[in-house]
Amino acid sequence: MKLRAERMGWQMQKEISDIIRTGIKDPRIGFVTVTAVEVSNDLSHAKVYVSVLGPHEKRVETLSILERAKGFIRTEVGRRIKVRTSPELHFKLDESIDYSERIGHVLQEIARTEQTPERVDDHD
Repeated sequence: MKLRAERMGWQMQKEISDIIRTGIKDPRIGFVTVTAVEVSNDLSHAKVYVSVLGPHEKRVETLSILERAKGFIRTEVGRRIKVRTSPELHFKLDESIDYSERIGHVLQEIARTEQTPERVDDHD
């Protein structure tokens, strides 16, 4: 059953991405990437992880728009995938990209400080 949920998640990720790109006409929606969809084993719920380009306020606004459009998105997914009942959608912001960027900046800073030789005064 777990394999079926994973396959459903992959298919839903593809379809939801397309629906957001072509089906939601709200100009306030930001640049959205569906990074993952986790479907419960009983196929009744799906966590949809999205990454939104822009400042925090834009991300929150886009997530709110997606929440309001989830009935439409769910109906479209059910129609496209042809399942008896489409899973209930739960949108979540994917913070992993931000986390990766922070780690990258920290590593760059460490590399920069290691390249800069420390001054040692010989006047002891």
